[in-house]
Amino acid sequence: MEIKDIVKDKYGQAALRVTAGGSSCCGASPSSGECDPITSNLYDADQTTGLPQGAVKASLGCGNPTALAELKPGETVLDLGSGGGIDVLLSARRVGPTGKAYGIDMTEEMLALARQNQRKAGVMNVEFLKGEIENIPLPDSSVDVIISNCVINLSADKDKVFREAFRVLKPGGRFAVSDVVVRGEVPSQVRRSMELWVGCIAGALKDSDYRAKLTHAGFDAIDIEVTRVYSIDDARQFLSSEGIDVDAIAPEVEGKFASAFVRAVKPGKDCCGPACCS
Repeated sequence: MEIKDIVKDKYGQAALRVTAGGSSCCGASPSSGECDPITSNLYDADQTTGLPQGAVKASLGCGNPTALAELKPGETVLDLGSGGGIDVLLSARRVGPTGKAYGIDMTEEMLALARQNQRKAGVMNVEFLKGEIENIPLPDSSVDVIISNCVINLSADKDKVFREAFRVLKPGGRFAVSDVVVRGEVPSQVRRSMELWVGCIAGALKDSDYRAKLTHAGFDAIDIEVTRVYSIDDARQFLSSEGIDVDAIAPEVEGKFASAFVRAVKPGKDCCGPACCS
């Protein structure tokens, strides 16, 4: 089964669990209803006040891009992999009635849940689109800010995601996403075990590779700010249940996986980078 199909199935099942009144969690203890530390405690109570519980419960991110992205009234925002819609609804608040917040997701169940959450919230300046983040269904130079919450790491073609993000951003537009990154070298066998845990399925880039790919796509002013470093104890219960000797791999894993806030800018009209001038 391809990564895309695995991701679609897993997040579709998460949406159905939330719709049925349960937990979206796919981490260490799905049967207990307790989310793993990656997806827990990302939003302050003042942010979630007034949001449908379906939006809050369906959050499967690794950060809070809406708290770090400097959204302004009247801007157009696009959330890549919008899931149950929490970051889209929060962005809609920030950009106000003169702005617009789009969410794109490839999972029918998540889209249905997001639209239900939008109706419950009574938010009008929001639109959820069916599509893949490698092929964004919006015109060139149509978006002021792109956000995303621990979704780009799930893509099998990150270069295409970055090219598409660059394409739909207006000159001077901002890329402001939360994602999982790897710091330093991790043995491939150990990495595969950790990736089963980090965000359920992950294809996290090394921080240096993330920067290089954004540069190749044409972005400037790239900054990667680590927001949380994951310890081996965060993953202990999940990895142990997979038959992995946690203490044996700890020295090769500790401090290597992290959530980060990634910022970049599409240069203005005078740009002559690899992706904006022929």
